[in-house]
Amino acid sequence: MSISTIAAEDADRCRRALADEQAASLAATADWAHVDKDQVHRDWHELYGEIAAAITAGAQPRDEAVQELIARHHAVVSRFYTPSMDAYLGMALLYAEDEGMRTWHTSYHPRMVEFLGAAMRHYTDTRR
Repeated sequence: MSISTIAAEDADRCRRALADEQAASLAATADWAHVDKDQVHRDWHELYGEIAAAITAGAQPRDEAVQELIARHHAVVSRFYTPSMDAYLGMALLYAEDEGMRTWHTSYHPRMVEFLGAAMRHYTDTRR
């Protein structure tokens, strides 16, 4: 299932969870002072390169290898705070809806946002 097929009320719940959890985490950690942001950016770059290669090779969001990449994605996110599955899905919505996030992600691959959204949705659906 793609991120675009989430019911409106579910999408709103996920957006709120992301906003609330990030705000609480930022407040509790002095704006994520504990995170090595340079390392995170290097790790994102490497991971998104691998995901882009998987897309190009014809991988599908539900593929085990892709889900392993998404588990790594979740692990990088969790360096900031461990998001609920709703907040994690909210992040996929943010990637699709925020112009800056969409532009940054699609710089790795034109289908990155949609692919990530579907893969993150499968990840959350299988871990609830």
